[in-house]
Amino acid sequence: MKKAFIILPTYNEAGNIEKVIDRIFIQQKETKIWEINILIVDSQSIDGTEKIVKKLQKKYTRLYLLSTTKQGLGKAYIDGFSYVIEKFNPYLIFEMDADLSHNPNLIPKFFEKIEKGADFVVGSRYIKGGSIPKEWGMHRKVFSIMGNLIARFGFMKLKITDWTSGYRAIKAWLVKQALPHLKNYSGYVFQVAFLDFAIKNKAKIEEVPLNFFERKYGVSKINSPQYIIETLIYIFLNSDFIKFIIVGFLGFVIDFGLLYFFINKIHISTSKVWLAQAISAEIAIINNFFLNNFWS
Repeated sequence: MKKAFIILPTYNEAGNIEKVIDRIFIQQKETKIWEINILIVDSQSIDGTEKIVKKLQKKYTRLYLLSTTKQGLGKAYIDGFSYVIEKFNPYLIFEMDADLSHNPNLIPKFFEKIEKGADFVVGSRYIKGGSIPKEWGMHRKVFSIMGNLIARFGFMKLKITDWTSGYRAIKAWLVKQALPHLKNYSGYVFQVAFLDFAIKNKAKIEEVPLNFFERKYGVSKINSPQYIIETLIYIFLNSDFIKFIIVGFLGFVIDFGLLYFFINKIHISTSKVWLAQAISAEIAIINNFFLNNFWS
């Protein structure tokens, strides 16, 4: 059987953790190909989450616990990735929330996509069959949809409908390659950074419909305004599409600016305007050439 590890970052999830662990391990009955393992990455919970996990370890032999300091979602996943790769060398690694907002019954759907050749499978709330909770307030719906649209259009990868989903299955080879890049991101922007890395490294991306559920116990840890700001910064610094637009705009400014300078400041003669146009255009072309090759 191929080894799959489902990583659950936790902080004060005592009300959910036993239910989600039980429901994940039930999925073992649905597959004869995959061996399901769970790693809980707990960030110093103060509500007894760790105690519940340790109790459940007596029931489940493939349940593991990693205790870490509280440094953000991205850092928790990086710690979890590094731990399972070093200790167990799995074929497949899942990202999944521990608050039951991600339905464990979808796990076999992720397996199916991987078995058909996908390298990176995303649970999407924005394709047919997926949804966000109706009970969410308008502000949360706006933040969720806006954050996703910013990423889709910022990278101009419109076929991927959910950039910000945290329910994912990724082949371990891709996780290993991504770790040096991901270590720069500790917050929720980690999700966008990982998907961007996967695309740039020619991974095959697939999606499965995800009906996202609102948590019943505990409190959401996401800071939506901060998340959107971090996402905007990441896209600005990493999107080839945005860089291409910036380079094109700079080329236009250089071309127009030099021509204006020659005609209105140096007062070049009318008969030599063609020369000024040629010089300004050539300098703009050289600028775009170097910026496109060494930056965008």
